[in-house]
Amino acid sequence: MSPVSAPSAARRHWALALIAAAQFMVIMDTSIIGVALPRIQEDLEFSQEDLSWVFNAYVVALGGLLLLGGRLSDLFGARKMFSAGWLVLLAGSAVAGAAGTVAVELAGRAVQGVGAALIAPSALTLLMMLFGSEPRQLTRALALYGAAAPAGGTAGVFLGGVITEYASWPWVFYINIPIAVLALAATPKLMPGGTTGARGSIDVLGTLTVTAGLGTTVYAIVRAPEVGWGSAATWGVMAAGLVLLAAFLGIQAARREPLMPLSIFRAPNLGAANLAQLLLGAAWIPMWFFLNLYLQQVLGYSAFPSGAALLPMTILIMIGMITLAPRAIGRFGPKAVTVTGLLVLAAGMGWLSLVRPGGDFWVDVLPASLVAALGMSLAFIPSLGTAISAARPEEGGLASGIVNTSYQVGSALGLAAMTAVAAGQGADRLGDLPALTDGFSAAFIGAGLIALAAALLAVLTLRTPRPEPRPKSGAVQAGDRETAGR
Repeated sequence: MSPVSAPSAARRHWALALIAAAQFMVIMDTSIIGVALPRIQEDLEFSQEDLSWVFNAYVVALGGLLLLGGRLSDLFGARKMFSAGWLVLLAGSAVAGAAGTVAVELAGRAVQGVGAALIAPSALTLLMMLFGSEPRQLTRALALYGAAAPAGGTAGVFLGGVITEYASWPWVFYINIPIAVLALAATPKLMPGGTTGARGSIDVLGTLTVTAGLGTTVYAIVRAPEVGWGSAATWGVMAAGLVLLAAFLGIQAARREPLMPLSIFRAPNLGAANLAQLLLGAAWIPMWFFLNLYLQQVLGYSAFPSGAALLPMTILIMIGMITLAPRAIGRFGPKAVTVTGLLVLAAGMGWLSLVRPGGDFWVDVLPASLVAALGMSLAFIPSLGTAISAARPEEGGLASGIVNTSYQVGSALGLAAMTAVAAGQGADRLGDLPALTDGFSAAFIGAGLIALAAALLAVLTLRTPRPEPRPKSGAVQAGDRETAGR
């Protein structure tokens, strides 16, 4: 997974900026449409039930195709797939912005999700190619990559409001086009072009079953709050998705060149780190979602003040990921920092559950959200780094696809489950501030319990790597050189 020739420091920094921009865009495209949805509904005559699919079409495509995106990155080269992803995202953005019907709009959003599914795993693979041989630089690079996600989420809220207010809703999609053009122009100049060393063919049957299985499962999850968790439609679709995923595992065990060699999970810590990422997404995304609803539906904030209220949390996450997490990892190791971060995140969730119907931002939101943000910043970087560095270099794209899939599927699972919990406690009673607050509080408690469970599982499953022995003194003997070079 190393490049053909070592790039200069300046080129590596510009490449990292482009990789961070990719992560920024993938997350921004999930949040930028929020403020624009009423205008889209009015112009394209969406029903209230169908409107949520402007968001869900992107998430289902992204979650269902991430694993394939990682495999394609290994087979055809990360730089090629990174460029292909930007091209597909550009096309999907053009279609979504120019849509004149519901069907075309949802198709454009799904194509955007396909592009993001190619960009995300190849971006992580390129990051490993650029910085994987230097652990300290890798941790810093992962920190910047991780910090781009909350920045993209918050920027999306602001940009969506500004664009919808002063331009028109199609520009929440068209804004991707010039950025994609710049990325396509810069990628050949900045990114390493060496292949990852993987050979073989695409496992078509495995691709179909895992994509259909993940897509169907995510579809069932995101649709459940709309049709009901107890409905036959929800459980029928869920069962179909699980059967497809089970068939995928059987196919992978039997094939000589599978899409996802099951042997990859023999790598120490890969499965444990992916589990931590899945549960982290399941805890964090519901917290962010319901905190935004509390600000708007209970405290009465409009979109812009609500976005501003999330800025302190976003800034702390970025500082924590870029400065605090790398230092903590260097001193205490990734396992200790992951567990500590998850416990701090759970504590922040517990504090947020104390929100009041007549609450105040400075008392009910700011301090608890900062504690949760600190926990997120500490847990995300070491678990992500462990997940993608555990695999062999030639399986870097696959490992990146798996960890991205874990986080996205965890996010969908957590949000759907906490939406059901919140609705059961009153969060569906718009205008009833005590009931809304009770529902949001229940969601914060549920998300906190997920974070607490993640911390316990991390303690039990993550291994602490043994430090490599140092040469005793003086000149290194030939055998010692061989050992040190491994």
